[in-house]
Amino acid sequence: MQLQFYGAAGEVTGSCHILAVGGRQVLLDCGLIQGGPSPDERNAEPFPFDAARIDAVILSHAHIDHCGRLPLLCKRGFRGPVYATPASRDLARILLADSATLAQRDADRRNRRLEARGRKQRVEPLYTVEEAMGAVQAIRTVEYGRAFEVLPGLELTYRDAGHILGSASVWLRLREGGLERTVVFSGDVGQYGSPILRDPEAGPAADLVVMESTYGERLHRERDATLLEFGGILRGALRDGGNVLIPAFAIGRSQDLLYELGMHFEEWRLGDWRIFLDSPMAIEASEVYWKHSGLFDEEAQAMHVRAGSMPPLPNLTLCRTAQESMTINRIPHGAVIIAGSGMCTGGRIVHHLEHNLARPECDLVFTGFQAQGTLGRAIVDGRDYVRINGAPVKVAARVHTLGGFSAHGDQHDLLRWYGQLPGQPPVWLVHGEPASSTALRDVLRQRGVAAEVAARGVTLDLAAA
Repeated sequence: MQLQFYGAAGEVTGSCHILAVGGRQVLLDCGLIQGGPSPDERNAEPFPFDAARIDAVILSHAHIDHCGRLPLLCKRGFRGPVYATPASRDLARILLADSATLAQRDADRRNRRLEARGRKQRVEPLYTVEEAMGAVQAIRTVEYGRAFEVLPGLELTYRDAGHILGSASVWLRLREGGLERTVVFSGDVGQYGSPILRDPEAGPAADLVVMESTYGERLHRERDATLLEFGGILRGALRDGGNVLIPAFAIGRSQDLLYELGMHFEEWRLGDWRIFLDSPMAIEASEVYWKHSGLFDEEAQAMHVRAGSMPPLPNLTLCRTAQESMTINRIPHGAVIIAGSGMCTGGRIVHHLEHNLARPECDLVFTGFQAQGTLGRAIVDGRDYVRINGAPVKVAARVHTLGGFSAHGDQHDLLRWYGQLPGQPPVWLVHGEPASSTALRDVLRQRGVAAEVAARGVTLDLAAA
């Protein structure tokens, strides 16, 4: 029985851990690396294991930094099953298709540059749309709360993590040679009391916990204070005659924003705005959310019954085509634009920034984590100029960060989730920048918990735990 940390150890993205039991190997997540130095090169690197010898993959949820290298794993020889919740499977299909499309566009763009320089080498995408859909076909669904035997000696139980639709914490019961261990992988833990989704769910005792630490050193603002600030931003922007840009992840954040805009339509004078959801992926994901409304909390389920579909926003425009997106940039004021990507690493938000970021009457509202090396992080860090599509652009718009919208729980949420586990099982922290992981480790140690920060390549002997 062994557990080795590979991805998202010492950083936020690229979640991937290798579990060995009974002569079999299982991956916990297989995520894409985003941001930081040379992510394309790092994603294309060989895995530190033989993909053909991996027997199964267990996904915590569908975010691309947790499932985005599944097609590459299959491309390199993996032929086993992938396990996920039903909602995660539906969202993974959308996200993996989008990831493959973006990879192909990037490869095409780089190849045109090489051709212009007279070079013959070609850049290949990490994987194609067909390869991504092949990986989705390997996904087998497991409902929350159902104990399922993945392999002889390995039993899986998913519990709701409250992060995005279908997100799960993973309880793993391992048996080998008369020994039995329970290992819990938190996945990404959501905020308690956030809209739409249920609170993170606790579970039975564990011998070892692998826990995320994205916001291990931070506390989010109270949700009510965040909503009060959001309403003030919208009223100020209406007065000053600008547009409001909201970079948003297509999964989770976009649905939260639509929900809050619908719930506060009159209070925030949203009838005076034109609201755009400028993301085909977010539109498709919203449809998946409404398909799985049984996973909503009580308030959201009641709203779903009343509205029957999306939150009631009579002035909402869903922009599916590139032409519809481009027409938004002809609007000088009065537009609330929700567009991907959430960290401004690509997607339609980049073009809206190009047209609005240098305008002091406009507002840019970040509602989630911005990883090192991303355009969103450069703006949040206070750069006077950033490069967009190869050209410098002045940051003159008002920049706001609304931490209360984060799909990740903060330090208190993480401690609350851990505190619901019986006893004080030892903890290894992953999925966080070093400062965040270290801060959470120190707080846990102050409470008497044996806590460590995981590093890439560290291997734990679970039999000796």
